[in-house]
Amino acid sequence: MAEPGKDTVERDDKTGTETTGHVWDGIRELDTPLPRWWLWTFYATIIWALIYTIAYPAWPMITRATSGVLGYSSRMELEEKLAEAEAAIKPIEEKIAAASFDEIKADESLSRFAKAGGAAIFRTYCAQCHGTGAAGTLGHYPNLRDDDWLWGGTPEAIETTITHGIRWAGDEETRSNDMPAFGDDEILSPAEI
Repeated sequence: MAEPGKDTVERDDKTGTETTGHVWDGIRELDTPLPRWWLWTFYATIIWALIYTIAYPAWPMITRATSGVLGYSSRMELEEKLAEAEAAIKPIEEKIAAASFDEIKADESLSRFAKAGGAAIFRTYCAQCHGTGAAGTLGHYPNLRDDDWLWGGTPEAIETTITHGIRWAGDEETRSNDMPAFGDDEILSPAEI
């Protein structure tokens, strides 16, 4: 039993700091308090988190999340930005829909827009077989970058191949090969073709 008034806490000999009592491989764990700046930063982050969860949607519930007092929604913001983007490109899409292939090719801005849209559609529907660089696969899928087109390389011939496909049952105009018909309105619309 310790005598009254005597220090019963174990202290480090060199620093005079109290120890926790834990010793590992001869090393005593010191009970050093955290720096004040660290504690105040920690408390500030707790206060910030509470304010944030009240102001913005934060807590998930069964069918929705809390809306927050500011009424902000990242989904609503995304929908607004998508609507703005669609409104911005609508006039260009209308011009393309009303123009012939030669008119689109002659107008640099329409041509650039059509090529970008075509590239996106190619990456979605065609790159799996023809490759991302359109080089195809020897013996299976034709190279679309060379001048040797199996079914013709004119825009009209390409449109026919994409619309009717190759070896596609039930289509009178189909050709003999492995390409599916993308023009049945289930895969690509006429505008996308």
